Amino acid sequence: MPLDPLVVGGVVGDVLDPFTSSVSLRALYTTRHVTNGSEFKPSSVVRHPRVDIGGDDLRTFYTLVLVDPDAPNPSNPTLREYLHWLVVDIPATTGVTFGKELLCYESPRPTSGIHRFVFVLFEQLGRRTVYAPELRQNFNTRDFAKEYNLGSPVAAVYFNCQREGGSGGRRFT
Repeated sequence: MPLDPLVVGGVVGDVLDPFTSSVSLRALYTTRHVTNGSEFKPSSVVRHPRVDIGGDDLRTFYTLVLVDPDAPNPSNPTLREYLHWLVVDIPATTGVTFGKELLCYESPRPTSGIHRFVFVLFEQLGRRTVYAPELRQNFNTRDFAKEYNLGSPVAAVYFNCQREGGSGGRRFT
């Protein structure tokens, strides 16, 4: 049985609990698809990606978050995630442009090391309103999902990014 790339990359564990993907999630920067563990430089992720959501019922809505779990936070290492993007009320079978952007896309710009950037998709259970957090730093995907009764993710994909001149090296958490 092949290893799950979200487990190998530490996304399951550091950001998410184990889950079963049940909806397709495709992210595309210009002409390049995001696949688990793919490498992008900051210059190629300046503008938000095209993100398409699967599903089969337009009455089902989703919430998308993009987080950097490797953002340094010396004051509290247990709350390390940085929220780069938050889009809610995305109807199934569409994309993020049909949703409501609560926090505009902030392009990844890691200053040192390799950072993982994780797209996480949640099904909105019911029509409870989701609000943007006051701060992008100290975000916690698990706590956010609990607060808004989002349950387990239905899809996730991540890419790695390091500064333009960076090469090699493995992130240390």
